[in-house]
Amino acid sequence: MKAVVLAAGEGTRLRPLTEDKPKGMVEVDGEPILTHCFDQLVDLGAEEFVVVVGYLKERIIDHYGDAYQGIPITYAHQREQQGLAHALLTVEEHIDDDFMLTLGDNIFEANLEDVVRRQREERTDAAFLVEEVPWEEASRYGVCDTNKYGEITDVVEKPDDPPSNLVMTGFYTFSPAIFPACELVQPSNRGEYEISEAIDLLIQSGRTIDAIALEGWRIDVGYPEDREEAERRLQDDEAVAVPSADD
Repeated sequence: MKAVVLAAGEGTRLRPLTEDKPKGMVEVDGEPILTHCFDQLVDLGAEEFVVVVGYLKERIIDHYGDAYQGIPITYAHQREQQGLAHALLTVEEHIDDDFMLTLGDNIFEANLEDVVRRQREERTDAAFLVEEVPWEEASRYGVCDTNKYGEITDVVEKPDDPPSNLVMTGFYTFSPAIFPACELVQPSNRGEYEISEAIDLLIQSGRTIDAIALEGWRIDVGYPEDREEAERRLQDDEAVAVPSADD
């Protein structure tokens, strides 16, 4: 399964850390965020990385070249950052089967393999890792509704009045059916082509999309304090994983 990594963003909220680099190249615990993403995708069995680049793209291309740990990298250029559905269309020519999609500014220590496993089940057209957040925070995210079978029945992007506190986390699996849906998306009130609208079109067409509850943690590195929190959590996990000399 190929892995698409969205890494075109400028990261204005991370300044001054992103004045000379894209946000995917901001270091967390000694490595760029993208390296953490790639390492997890390697563990998930990625056969190829398709990386969407934009802002200061040369910093990413020069750093990783045409392969990572022996896995080939293809780059797609998003010239203007106009939303996730717009970014996804830049990779359509490189995808011909089910694929993983991750946002290149998220760090996970979570059950991503459950999402990939669910995608391989014949009845599923897409699967998302989702997380319950405090109600007052839900309006910052794409919010999901689900039925009693754990299937996603509705997705709303950053709603003023969230229908639930279950939100998308930034790790997905899709079939190529997502691309025609992205083609039909119209600009939102924010002027962006939202992935949530493409997902809603899939649902309306009768596609089955499953929600997988997050086990573990994830950090969306949008602000400097998020970077600090991700670094603290990674270091805590490393301390637990490494036995002391007394053990």
